Amino acid sequence: MTIDRNAVTQEVPIDPETGKPYLNTVAAIQVSANGVGSEVSPYVAQAVEVIRESGLPQETNALFTNVEGDLDEVLKVAGEAAKKLAEQGYRTSLVLHMDIRPGFTGQLTEKPKIVDAILSGKSE
Repeated sequence: MTIDRNAVTQEVPIDPETGKPYLNTVAAIQVSANGVGSEVSPYVAQAVEVIRESGLPQETNALFTNVEGDLDEVLKVAGEAAKKLAEQGYRTSLVLHMDIRPGFTGQLTEKPKIVDAILSGKSE
């Protein structure tokens, strides 16, 4: 299977274990409790812990935790992270932004490299 970053569509790989299409997804996930005061970090940390324990590639920055995996896995972990707070009775906010790009993997690290190369004048 050949990957063409400029192609509108890609061949969709089939997961050999499940026999289902593998829809690679990079997601920015933000989970927080509402109405708990000015400092939400203890609540955010609970949600981030769920994401980290999922085993999916991830990285946390000041606003989001970015995650990569199959669409179903990413949606599952985002829901579990939100449930961690909601099941404690907190009004919970979930912000989810996803880039679903079949045929690609490793985009959590590849995308920043491409942007850096462009900015340094070494565009691919």
